[in-house]
Amino acid sequence: MESTQIKTKKIQPSDRILNIPKYVFAQLAELKQEAMNRGVDVIDISIGNPDGATPKPVVDVAIRAIQDPINHGYPNFRGKPELRQAIADWMQKRYNVEINPKTEVQTLIGEKEGLANVALAYTNPNDINIIPDPYYPVLCRGTLIAGGKPYFVQLKEENKFLIDLSEIPTEIAKKAKMFFINYPNNPTGAIAPKSFLKDIVQFCKEYGILLISDLAYGEVCFGDYRPYSIFNIDGAKDVAMEFHSFTKTFNMAGWRCGFAIGKEEFISNLYAMKSNVDYGTSTIIQDACIEALTMPISYVKDIMDIYHKRREVMAKGFSDLGFYAPRSEATMYFWIKIPPKFKTSMEFTKYLLDKTGVMVTPGSAFGAMSDDHFRVSLVQPNDRIKEVFERFKKAGIRYE
Repeated sequence: MESTQIKTKKIQPSDRILNIPKYVFAQLAELKQEAMNRGVDVIDISIGNPDGATPKPVVDVAIRAIQDPINHGYPNFRGKPELRQAIADWMQKRYNVEINPKTEVQTLIGEKEGLANVALAYTNPNDINIIPDPYYPVLCRGTLIAGGKPYFVQLKEENKFLIDLSEIPTEIAKKAKMFFINYPNNPTGAIAPKSFLKDIVQFCKEYGILLISDLAYGEVCFGDYRPYSIFNIDGAKDVAMEFHSFTKTFNMAGWRCGFAIGKEEFISNLYAMKSNVDYGTSTIIQDACIEALTMPISYVKDIMDIYHKRREVMAKGFSDLGFYAPRSEATMYFWIKIPPKFKTSMEFTKYLLDKTGVMVTPGSAFGAMSDDHFRVSLVQPNDRIKEVFERFKKAGIRYE
């Protein structure tokens, strides 16, 4: 019998995976590992990964929870009632915002997951979502994965990195489905006055846009400054959702926990998406989160005091080398222009790593309009931060 050859088609991933931008933080991890393999003592001030321990009361509760067999089964999809109540109490205590714990709270496996899932829940193919540049990557990636089209609005230093709503064309505003904001801002450190939040709520009401407020850095603030919740603005609940993280507030990056709040309709749609793709936050971690939200606020203040001291050392170090590095009133970041002799932020990043063993984040990680900046994080103790600038001086790194 004559054999016939069957031409096998090549197995290909989806277009959305092929077209999604490369995640720069993965590339940075590879560069860091290559340097470490060469024996380089890398000082990593790139990713905002808190280096401090989770407060002991939180850890103690988690240990007890993991020993209880009742917590070994599937968790509650929405989050256990006790955690949702603790979240509502936290919002009342810290932001003077009233939230119904039964219908207006959704727990998350980290805020990043929630921000991606809400984009999937609301974005149809070719829908337009408005996104500031620079931006935390997931604020854009959810739109891309859903087949939507990001419309980028540049955050300009001369405007204190606040969105200029007048730069958004009317035809874009009429078509837009979602509008993502993040204040206190990653990576710029910018803060939003109440007047700005009023304007953006009114803008979203006028054009029927769902406003997504990422408040991951709501507690990472210094001095007397306190950020606003979007729900401190009258009428915001009609058009807005707000997302919170335990990562920076409680040194709980690896625990993967956060929450979203908003009116019942919006939370229900997020819940519908999440319940089809995951099973909710581990009950063990939920118990730890309850302890975090209910323990004395002094634990949070102690963490912020550490960041404040590091901020002073970092600001002086860059200033002494000619960089413009103003102190922000919030977040754990500095957003700084690359020296003019470098063409791209990745070129500068690789140069620093090669010459000094210091890892920073290139501005290109946060959008195409941000390639002239780099970001550093306050995630090393003061002695290591001081060593960064000793290495810079030795290598002749200056802004010139």
